[in-house]
Amino acid sequence: MIVLREAQDSDRAAIWKIIREVIIGGDTYAFPPDSSEDEMLGYWLGNDKQTYVAELNGRVFATFWIKANQPGLGSHIANAAYMVSSDARGKGVGKQIALWSLDEARRLGFTAMQFNFVVKTNPAVKLWQDIGFEIIGEIPDAFNSAKTGLANAYIMYRKL
Repeated sequence: MIVLREAQDSDRAAIWKIIREVIIGGDTYAFPPDSSEDEMLGYWLGNDKQTYVAELNGRVFATFWIKANQPGLGSHIANAAYMVSSDARGKGVGKQIALWSLDEARRLGFTAMQFNFVVKTNPAVKLWQDIGFEIIGEIPDAFNSAKTGLANAYIMYRKL
């Protein structure tokens, strides 16, 4: 059974392992593949976010965060980011994490969720659409993918 919980300081090494594996490919996140552990953990675990992990049999295999998309008068809309280790991809856990995070965002008082920058070639686009996100904008040549070169990025939105 998958356990979803708030990240703890003891999860830092597992979170870094997942982040490093995801960004090294240079095809889904704008972070440079050579970003340092301190830089990435400082960002991922920042005070402006609620950071979570997913674990199975005591092993962390995914991490995600939720935060206000904008300060002040825009703070009722959530933003989030998700990373799943390669050995857990394609097994339906991403969908379970995504659905749980929508409930959690609602519990935290958000009324909608928006993704500001989803690379068009990211396989997760289909998952987001399957759970009710709409593409509300497209930014041409927004991402310089290590694999495919320039790619568009979507802005995606869903009411909670």
